Amino acid sequence: MNTSIVGKQFDLTEPIKAYIEGAVDALGKYNLDIISVRTVISADEKNGKKGFNVEFAINMAHKNTVVIQQKDKDVYAAVDLAIERAKKVLRRHHDKINTHKPIEGIVAVPEVVENAEGSDDEIVPMRLNSYKPVEVEDAMNELKASDRQFIVFHDMEDKFRVMYKKTDGRFGLY
Repeated sequence: MNTSIVGKQFDLTEPIKAYIEGAVDALGKYNLDIISVRTVISADEKNGKKGFNVEFAINMAHKNTVVIQQKDKDVYAAVDLAIERAKKVLRRHHDKINTHKPIEGIVAVPEVVENAEGSDDEIVPMRLNSYKPVEVEDAMNELKASDRQFIVFHDMEDKFRVMYKKTDGRFGLY
């Protein structure tokens, strides 16, 4: 990760540079392929009040650039606030990537659900293992031979289908 620190109308000291480099290195824990981070610190004097503007521009591979700007009276406080905001943005990107990955080999994820009071319904988690196309007649014969209430499969047209037993002995197909 390339890091550049620039001071506008402000003399950068070694402790400030080291502080910013340490804060930027902490952003690497999110594993987001950060290409570069550009930090610009500028002095801001308006209405006789002295303050500092800190801007972080974080370039990531295959994503838009994240720009964080923060103002404060103290340069260290401005850096801390900007880094916290950057961590929040990067954590959201990281969580989005990790929570949206498909689970390989499992079509349905078993989930334990408690029954409501007075309900005799039972939820039975199942792992689906129908990965190749199946004829509708074969699925119906398999459902007849088993004690299951439904079967989930891909038909020969590669459509996702559900066949279920009706109470009158007939079969339904979605």
